[in-house]
Amino acid sequence: MRRTSGRPDPRLAAVAGGVLVALLAGGCAAMPDSGGITKVELSQGSADKNLQVRVFPVGPARGAKPQDLLAGFLDAVTADEGYDTARKYLTEEAAAAWNPDAGITVLAATPPPSAPDVPETEATTTLSITGQVVAAVDPGHTYALVTGQSTKSSDFTFQRQKDGEWRIDKLPPGLIMNETNFRNSYRQVDRYFYTAPDPSAAGFGPAPEVLVADPIYLRRRTDPLTAAAKALVGGPSNWLGPAVRTAFPSGASVDRVNVDDSRVAHVQLGGTDLADAVSCRRMATQLFYTLAEQGKGQVERAELKGRRGGCAAGRGDSPFTGPGALAGVGSEQQYLQRSDNGALVLLNDTTTSSVRGVLGKPQPAGRTPLGPVAVRRDGSQAAVLSRDHHQLYSVPLSDNAVALPDPVLTSAHTGDDGLASPSWDGRGDLWVVDRSPESPRVVTVRGNRTYTVPVEKLDGRSVQMLRVSSDGARIALVVKDANSSGRSLMFGAIVHGGTPEAPTVRIVGLHTAAPAITDVSSLSWAESDQLLVLGKEADRLPQLHYVSTDGSPSTDAPAQGGEGMATAEVSEAKANVLSAAEPVLALQATEGRIYRLINSQWREVTLPDRASAFFYPG
Repeated sequence: MRRTSGRPDPRLAAVAGGVLVALLAGGCAAMPDSGGITKVELSQGSADKNLQVRVFPVGPARGAKPQDLLAGFLDAVTADEGYDTARKYLTEEAAAAWNPDAGITVLAATPPPSAPDVPETEATTTLSITGQVVAAVDPGHTYALVTGQSTKSSDFTFQRQKDGEWRIDKLPPGLIMNETNFRNSYRQVDRYFYTAPDPSAAGFGPAPEVLVADPIYLRRRTDPLTAAAKALVGGPSNWLGPAVRTAFPSGASVDRVNVDDSRVAHVQLGGTDLADAVSCRRMATQLFYTLAEQGKGQVERAELKGRRGGCAAGRGDSPFTGPGALAGVGSEQQYLQRSDNGALVLLNDTTTSSVRGVLGKPQPAGRTPLGPVAVRRDGSQAAVLSRDHHQLYSVPLSDNAVALPDPVLTSAHTGDDGLASPSWDGRGDLWVVDRSPESPRVVTVRGNRTYTVPVEKLDGRSVQMLRVSSDGARIALVVKDANSSGRSLMFGAIVHGGTPEAPTVRIVGLHTAAPAITDVSSLSWAESDQLLVLGKEADRLPQLHYVSTDGSPSTDAPAQGGEGMATAEVSEAKANVLSAAEPVLALQATEGRIYRLINSQWREVTLPDRASAFFYPG
């Protein structure tokens, strides 16, 4: 469920650099029928408004100088017809050797190189493109944010041909483009892989296998369904790879995806047989959700055929292993904690009712109310911190729970140096942060046993807050620098191993997201590949930001918050990529009032009780 914002007037067209550009909205555009060709500068904000730009390539002009050829080539690589026209800017040898699929370098801007006229006696010359790198897309289509000031210079060597025309003879592999062209030419979509098996979960029942979103960037209008299918067969991204697996065997290939009038996507799979019905169905399921995500409303079923055998998969197939499957029945239930006595209650529209067990009862007079609570996704258990953040309890939500059990974890410290942000994954494992200055750590609780979770490449930083996804394969972390008060939002993949008697778990593939957000108040998984973050940028009020797990920024403008906002929550159960329902956002302010975001407006929920916290399961 990818969000879009308002689109501009479609009745525009222009020529920019070496390409003809038509600005599209809603699938239609009107071309001007008079006037000369002019160059139009697209604003950097055009992509952020989801402006769709159709690019028609223009070949090199006769007698063009090297700097004009370079500008035309950089424009032509953004065209929507492949790279045939872009190769016309190259010598025959360079055109044969150049690999445009070797990755993308995304620059903040691509200023034209300044170059003096080349004397007629010179046969070669070199120009450079220098700019600040903001991101890179690898050959597997995975986006990686580049933080800090990273400047890159790329050289292009030109050769004068026998007819006197200049052509590019040597150039870097892959593509170079600015942020505006990248956002206009590429679109983020999800491909789906199964959660990796957990060899340590046998004693607790087999871990459910579900699909995990792996975001990638593909060209918007160059056969996107086929591109998505090929990217899926190519395997997961490097950072997520250790936590997931694919049903597609090595050597499998996709030629083309064809969709018929019944919205069935037909895919011929090369390099493998599909005689095994179970394996075929697993592949078809991955393929269906990937194509359904890429082509909203275009694909209702995927039919897969191999050299031998075939099968199909669709939305209503059982068992459901699609994205969000482990969000759990009841994950749309809303809970609040009363501010007067700490009791945990269920919220149903505008009425409340106490949960079963000790957590639903008011705290005895004179006792400090309990601290933050997280409810297991199936609603059977709750994790609760003591008010001083010193101890963690795992408490059944049942009538048999008449008193708090012994704590499952005790920190050496209290307050801001104690325990924080309990969170449940869909497998029933509990996660929490111990912020002890001497030995900060991430802890997972399975049953009543605790395990310290190593975080690879943390590089001296300490984890202050976390939120684990329902599939248990990904985790969002807020980390603090060792020598400053700066905080960063990061994503990592969770890898399980060991045995039931000696389980192991670690967090790998750590990478930064949304570096401009320096003060995070709350985290909530909002979509199959996105996090809802309530946080502040420098000198701004708190705002709600959607942040992708690959670190790329959302195209949506942040939703305005306010100084009184404390937490923001969304139900991950409504975040299924094929769900028609919008997630219901709820906000808890410091005065104890609850607000919902309805049609972009915050509206207060009338309640009989003030709240110290509000949350969904997880």
